[in-house]
Amino acid sequence: MKDSVIIVSGGMDSTVMLYEYQERIALAVSFHYGSNHNDKEIPFAKKHCEKLGIKHITIPLQFMKEYFHSSLLEGAEAIPEGNYDDENMKSTVVPFRNGIMLAIAAGLAENYGLKHVMMANHGGDHAIYPDCRPEFVRGMSDAITAGTYEGISLDAPYTNLTKSDIAAKGKRLGVDFAETWSCYKGGEIHCGKCGTCVERKEALREAGVEDHTIYEE
Repeated sequence: MKDSVIIVSGGMDSTVMLYEYQERIALAVSFHYGSNHNDKEIPFAKKHCEKLGIKHITIPLQFMKEYFHSSLLEGAEAIPEGNYDDENMKSTVVPFRNGIMLAIAAGLAENYGLKHVMMANHGGDHAIYPDCRPEFVRGMSDAITAGTYEGISLDAPYTNLTKSDIAAKGKRLGVDFAETWSCYKGGEIHCGKCGTCVERKEALREAGVEDHTIYEE
């Protein structure tokens, strides 16, 4: 039964979730919030939804770029390089981004008569992103259920998986990872050095996926 709305960015994780749960996804939503890489990743989200026959919409959230502070909103030169567990990667946090997006997705779910909202956070996000952690998922799910007539739930089945676990799922599902975007700098090709590029390379390697991503290095 198609009873869910999914937040899909065009990155590895939400694309794999889109394929894994395609039979229950009625609507996919992307958010353009003015990040460096929105224009690179959202076209991939749209492309995969078209391939799977899933309705896709993009909602602009330009106020976030105007009022929120994050290196993700300030141009490629502001993005730090290194691993996700490095202190400097905290600059990429967009304050309460997932909370804002999930609130809108919950409204969409209620509007379209759907029962579930899906998000593709994973275990590797926990170190620096508070709105990806299990306690956030539990709290937000309770709020969404309490705030909707039909008791809509938040489903986040990848919360405790690693990026490598997700890459392995994608491999089994036949996901073309070359048609996903990760790099926070949002250049013509992946930089290969920012935290999300490093994580992407490691996950694909550990999952035994041949990496066809073109990197600067």
